[in-house]
Amino acid sequence: MKKYLAEMVGTMVLVLMGCGVAVSLNCSSDCSTVANAATVIGTALAFGLSVVAMAYTIGGVSGCHINPAITLGVWLSGRMNAKDALMYMLFQVIGAFLGSTLLYLLTTNAGLIGTGANDLQEGVSLVGGVLAEIVFTFVFVLVVLGATAKTNGATNNFAGLAIGLALVLVHLVCIRYTGTSVNPARSIAPAIFQGGTALTNLWIFIVAPFIGAALSACVWKIIDNK
Repeated sequence: MKKYLAEMVGTMVLVLMGCGVAVSLNCSSDCSTVANAATVIGTALAFGLSVVAMAYTIGGVSGCHINPAITLGVWLSGRMNAKDALMYMLFQVIGAFLGSTLLYLLTTNAGLIGTGANDLQEGVSLVGGVLAEIVFTFVFVLVVLGATAKTNGATNNFAGLAIGLALVLVHLVCIRYTGTSVNPARSIAPAIFQGGTALTNLWIFIVAPFIGAALSACVWKIIDNK
């Protein structure tokens, strides 16, 4: 149970901090133009730094997936069994709901709107949103699989930093299209609280990241093949 609880706590922190900054900077509802560069950068850093912090907090316990897409990629790569993968995903979603609940209590008492839910941004089509989530989840999970591979030797010590910085980079590019999910758990809980089109389009942020993660696992197997 320790590793499952670690995943729950880690995902809670990711959602609370990442989505919390998005709401505070108004990036959750208005990140579609270059004029909002500061809010985009702030939100991207919040998610990346949350991952770095949790990687060095719970990484030794659970590996710090805190993302069902990463868990899927790790499982497809043969690094964990199906039972652990399913339990990781379950506790990640629970953690995301805990983080969103805390954020909702804070925002409603402060007069702020939203919970940092993902949604298609202005001018972005359904196809564009799906493609963005597939492509950037693919890139992110590929970094995770590579950075944590045994073949990387000593660089494993810096895996948490590499993964966190990769998430910053992914957010900087992808926020303009979908607000950046690349993490089904991070999207499910905020959408439930926020409702509206965020809830209607939620399937995008579940299906597309899983497709991207599966593709990255396949590519990594080819790259890492001895």
